[in-house]
Amino acid sequence: MKYFTILLILITTVTFAQQKTTLESYMDAQASINNFSGTVLITKKDAVLLKKAYGLADYEWKTPNTIDTKFSLASVSKQFTAVAIMQLIEKGKISLDDKLSKYYPDFPEGNQITIKMMLTHNAGFQMDYDELYLAKTSINKDSVANYIMQKPLLFKPGSNTSYSNIGYYLLARIIEKVSNQSYATYLKTNLFDKTKMYNTGVSTNDSIVIKSAKSYYKKNGKLIKNPYINWNFNIGHDGIYSTVEDLYLWNKALFDSTILLNETSKKKMFTSYNDQSFGFGLIINPFYNQNHELIAHDGGFYGAMTSFNKYTDDDIFITVLSNNQSASYLIAYALAAICFNKPVELPYKHQQVKIDTTIYNEYVGKYENITILKRNGRLYYNDYELLPESEVKFFRSDNNDRTVEFIKNIRGKVIQIITRKAGVPEIKKKTNS
Repeated sequence: MKYFTILLILITTVTFAQQKTTLESYMDAQASINNFSGTVLITKKDAVLLKKAYGLADYEWKTPNTIDTKFSLASVSKQFTAVAIMQLIEKGKISLDDKLSKYYPDFPEGNQITIKMMLTHNAGFQMDYDELYLAKTSINKDSVANYIMQKPLLFKPGSNTSYSNIGYYLLARIIEKVSNQSYATYLKTNLFDKTKMYNTGVSTNDSIVIKSAKSYYKKNGKLIKNPYINWNFNIGHDGIYSTVEDLYLWNKALFDSTILLNETSKKKMFTSYNDQSFGFGLIINPFYNQNHELIAHDGGFYGAMTSFNKYTDDDIFITVLSNNQSASYLIAYALAAICFNKPVELPYKHQQVKIDTTIYNEYVGKYENITILKRNGRLYYNDYELLPESEVKFFRSDNNDRTVEFIKNIRGKVIQIITRKAGVPEIKKKTNS
């Protein structure tokens, strides 16, 4: 028995070391091949598998990112709003069944929209109001609310699901109305200070935030500066900045303690309420969960691309923060696959080659939920052109980190494809020609 225990320890140690090496090699390749800029933290049962910074926080001054660089979180911010709402519910100040009309009496159909519907994206709101906070400087809370009220609902409240930033903006304002504090002050006092997240806060247009990364997004294939954002009104659904280390503290406080919420509140927050797997500010077991229990949320707004993932049964935490529109959500997906010992292809430089395009006729067809088409002598994955790097392997013209490989049987007939997202393979069987 003693020798079996020693052997098991040795195997576990070797596996752990191999995972660390593969994770680091994968991210080094993402940085060198795909220009990833940002920070990554991966932990398993509190042991650090990878913690590293890549790329630049400021492209003009060529200032490198460091592990304590602060990044805009985009929609990863929603979970902080949800926790604040649940805290106020625990204190008896609001209820999940409260109607929006209680806080905004003139809101159309506000007597049919509940706090819970806003948390779970079932209220019927349109996606966003970014035409305001991307362009206007002379606006106030009342003018924003009045503007949002003019947007027709997509459906009867509670009858469907549609992801919306508007609901979370209104939740942030409800937090202010109920607590008699600004959204930023409430979060600092009741969330960030409690969890010792001293490098986390709410963005403004005038505050100087030390070690804050600038964000850049791609336009016509080139990185440019982010546009103006009025951060006073881009809150609730966005607006939080943080570091990977602070997000680790948040993960510990949220999942492993009752510092923020009691167990009853957490159970409500971590429950899926609709066919899109929305809980409160988080997604519960999304389709990309690697067949492991996952609570997660991604974010993306111009250059800020973020991913927050907790594999609860495995006690694995993965967060990826980027400031140059790198696909953090796909990278996190690949990093999780490595953690679960799945085969992942490291990023490499894709080179288009010339091949006989008549072979495309063999590739055309339906592969489960993917359609391969031929148009004007070119091959397409749904609406994306596929560029050949060999006779059987192609990469997507819009994203060379997504590839398609055609697999033939012994008679030379195409029977399936292997699609890879950020190197993670998925097999799709051919269902018709």
